[in-house]
Amino acid sequence: MPSNDARTLIHTAVPTAAAGVVAVAVSAGIAGGKGAIGAAIGTLVVMLFMGMGLVVLQRTARSLPHLFQAMGLMLYTAQLLLLFIFMAAFKDTTAFNARAMAFTLLGTTLVWVAAQARAYMKAKILYVEPEGTKAQKPENAGSPT
Repeated sequence: MPSNDARTLIHTAVPTAAAGVVAVAVSAGIAGGKGAIGAAIGTLVVMLFMGMGLVVLQRTARSLPHLFQAMGLMLYTAQLLLLFIFMAAFKDTTAFNARAMAFTLLGTTLVWVAAQARAYMKAKILYVEPEGTKAQKPENAGSPT
């Protein structure tokens, strides 16, 4: 993973993990141990889904740059749909507090998206390649043979 990609991942994962720790503490205080477990599961699910999505999006940007915007929109839609399916699948569980998980999913998703937007705005990514890094054209590129 190139340094810009790793930097973006770190700048999005760290605030999300911090928000998850806060959510676990608040859920533990409000709903007890099951609330803390639900919040921890919610945080891990968001970091897993969004982290995989970020890696896929960065690989798409590198290999198929003309599909980047469409892929980003489709990816975020799919991620939100998967999060809703995950919430629906565990809404009646007794292993952990589903409400704590749902609020944590919502909160950490918002933190992830905001942190990712901030990381992209702060990144120093060249949109024009410097002349030295382009492949050299052959001497007679435009002449007929």
